[in-house]
Amino acid sequence: MEDYLQGCRAALQTTEAEEVFVPVLNIKRSALPLRGDNVFFLQKTHIPESLLIFRDEIDLHALQQAGQLTLILVDHHVLPKSDAALEEAVAEVLDHRPIDQKHCPPCHVSVELVGSCATLVAERILQRAPEILDRQTAALLHGAIILDCVNMDLKIGKATLKDNQYVEKLEALFPDLPNRNDIFDSLQKAKFDVSGLTTEQMLRKDQKTISRQGTKVAISAIYMDLEAFLQRSGLIADLHAFCQAHSYDALVAMTIFFNTYNEPVRQLAVFCPHAALRVTVCGVLERSHSPSLKLTPAPSIHPNLQAYLQGNTQVSRKKLLPLLQEALSAYFDSTNIPSGQPETEGVSREQVDKELDRAGNSLIPGLSQDEEEPPLPPTPMNSLVDECPLDQGLPKFSAEVIFEKCSQISLSESTTASRSKK
Repeated sequence: MEDYLQGCRAALQTTEAEEVFVPVLNIKRSALPLRGDNVFFLQKTHIPESLLIFRDEIDLHALQQAGQLTLILVDHHVLPKSDAALEEAVAEVLDHRPIDQKHCPPCHVSVELVGSCATLVAERILQRAPEILDRQTAALLHGAIILDCVNMDLKIGKATLKDNQYVEKLEALFPDLPNRNDIFDSLQKAKFDVSGLTTEQMLRKDQKTISRQGTKVAISAIYMDLEAFLQRSGLIADLHAFCQAHSYDALVAMTIFFNTYNEPVRQLAVFCPHAALRVTVCGVLERSHSPSLKLTPAPSIHPNLQAYLQGNTQVSRKKLLPLLQEALSAYFDSTNIPSGQPETEGVSREQVDKELDRAGNSLIPGLSQDEEEPPLPPTPMNSLVDECPLDQGLPKFSAEVIFEKCSQISLSESTTASRSKK
């Protein structure tokens, strides 16, 4: 649910004395159906999707050029290259992950390493403007914190003292908020529901990308059992098409599901038509000791795909990213083959063993990415900000339309308040 909060708050200046604050979701509108928990929770809290404003529907650059824009970044602090010109408009950052000093905007930064950024939003509201906290807003914050902190489970250890404090404060202020177990179970179910999604949509639903010297690797979280994923009809053709469409040289899928004890089970599949790159990636993952994935090879359905059962379920995708960055470095150290050229001859594991050992001893995780791209910060499991929001053409909303949307939101809030009083 952090995705609902992740994005920015844009202050649009209409006159010298008037500002309009607009929440902007930092995804395309077309990506919303991929976020089942977001769709479910918006419906449950009676927020029409038509009231939402997405990144591809507002021209922030035009507003910036007109001197009518101030940005507050929420739940992230690194602007993509396409938005570098907006840095001057960023007035504040509210985030809950370690700050990347190299790429963080030079503004006031409020950062605290809590389990959910929604906790910091709740704290800000209760400390500075408690009068705006109605039940609808409280329900959104309450559900987001519970989902992000895995129902405040002490064994998982994601929830901090502050996360627990603000869940309790919200429950004290609004005693009729849903039971924690009920809201967590329903949001978790919606979040992992991939029924009806195509393979391409499943790969896009929760995806990250790393690159080096023009070679790109996609990492997707797939919310189903590995065996069921590998048995999807036309899977290899779909994987080929996905990689070709986005110019990916390799694709790593981490499947995730929960067993009968509600414990996470993680498995891996590495798809790559480039023999040397595939051998290098698999070798780094198999040899890794910090962390150790405890991989067991699973039967393969195609020569270009290697599947694994992951014994160490504590290794999340976030912890996998530095290993894949390491693999890219090892690949370029072990072969002179130009990136982007698939190999037709088989490459033995022994050919890259020495390079893998050297890379494992010398590389610092996170430093193998292209210089022009900011290092990937730790992100929530369901985050998706991989493409330029304006890739699909010009934005559709003018400033006037934005103001009209704000009026609709105010009207909707007034209507909700009236119903509550009744």
